[in-house]
Amino acid sequence: MGNSMVDWIKRDLKHNWHPYTQMKDCGEFPPILIEKARGVKLFDNKGNFYYDTISSWWCNVHGHNHPRIKKAIKIQLDRLEHVLFAGFTHKGVILLAEKLVSIAPKNLTRVFFSDNGSTAVETALKMSFQYWKNIGKKKKTKFVSFEDGYHGDTVGAMSVGGVDPFNKIFSPLVFSSFKAASPYCYRCPEGKEKTTCNIECIKSLEAILKAGHRGIAAVILEPMIMAAGGMIIYPAEYLKKAAALAKKYNVHLILDEVATGFGRTGKMFASEHARVEPDFMCLSKGLTAGYLPMGATLTTEKVYQAFYADYGKGKTFFHGHTFTANPIAASAALASLAVFKEENTLRKIKTLMPIFHKGLAKLKNLSIVGDVRCIGMIGAVELVKNKQTRKPFGLNERIGLKIYKEGLKRNIILRPLGNVIYLYLPLCIKEYELKFILAQTSCSLQSAGI
Repeated sequence: MGNSMVDWIKRDLKHNWHPYTQMKDCGEFPPILIEKARGVKLFDNKGNFYYDTISSWWCNVHGHNHPRIKKAIKIQLDRLEHVLFAGFTHKGVILLAEKLVSIAPKNLTRVFFSDNGSTAVETALKMSFQYWKNIGKKKKTKFVSFEDGYHGDTVGAMSVGGVDPFNKIFSPLVFSSFKAASPYCYRCPEGKEKTTCNIECIKSLEAILKAGHRGIAAVILEPMIMAAGGMIIYPAEYLKKAAALAKKYNVHLILDEVATGFGRTGKMFASEHARVEPDFMCLSKGLTAGYLPMGATLTTEKVYQAFYADYGKGKTFFHGHTFTANPIAASAALASLAVFKEENTLRKIKTLMPIFHKGLAKLKNLSIVGDVRCIGMIGAVELVKNKQTRKPFGLNERIGLKIYKEGLKRNIILRPLGNVIYLYLPLCIKEYELKFILAQTSCSLQSAGI
């Protein structure tokens, strides 16, 4: 078979099954063949480029082909590619654990490595569940999550998810969890507006904890922004109140920072906006800057000590993954954290955030834009059919797909989440690139055939 783009795509569709994709659509709208990438740009085999405005599913923090991270990976390849992490260890993961503890909330002193975001969440859920068993509080088995929350696609992570398109069909497989109303400001569950809000939406979580705390192990929440649920950005005060309630009712607080960690919200971790200290923090995606899969679950010394006992006492945490603490992934993570320091990444994006937020705000004037929300280098535009009633577009109208196609014509990726178009920008982006993306986003929204 030849090497033309058509041939390669035919070969792709002959065997590959793409995620979150109705494969029948690929006949009309086939996947784009990407051959190389550099900085914030992806290049296909025809020479076209696309700004990677969603950081290749939110993980590419420092841009593609970063020389510092590539060099670290190449050096590690000549030393050690993998070793089991039961009974063995290696310098890279020791240094990485030390580094993570040094930058995380101060109460988090222990690191359990895994493979990705879902496994980091599964680890936290199982640790919390077993913790209560280990200390004799066996009734604390339930979890509280949120209606628009998303924590991954493995069974435990789905059980604490609330996004129907991802989870509904699998409902017979999952365990039940309490669902609190989401702090969704644009569609406030309490019917409030931002000018009159006093975080009344916390009442839903409080009622659940007050009534059932004796049987609840933990609350799990994405700090500051519920990502896959629609890029729902909420006030830091809500996070503070949620943390206080967890403490008051003696349940663990699990913060899922898989999508929000490593500078995305303008701080290293989103929990810093509210200055809260969780019992568990789940990390992945930006941990290795998108170069290799890796997950990490951080927890407290108190939790760790509840598992520390003589073998045979039933307190061992029997959980693990083949590629736990992979040396090459650890080298990428260490290099990525070094880049934050060497390039003053968090300081640099502070000068870009006002430009980004101001540019996004202008989009609210468009007829199909109901809400614009942003935090750090994340921005979202919620599309509506009627601005006054906030009526959303129907699924069959596929407004997101139309805008996605328009974006590609203009060299940007505008991958939709239902009726939400979002930007999850690499932190290495330059001002001229940012302004181009904002301008082309505006054009794409206006030219989507509405």
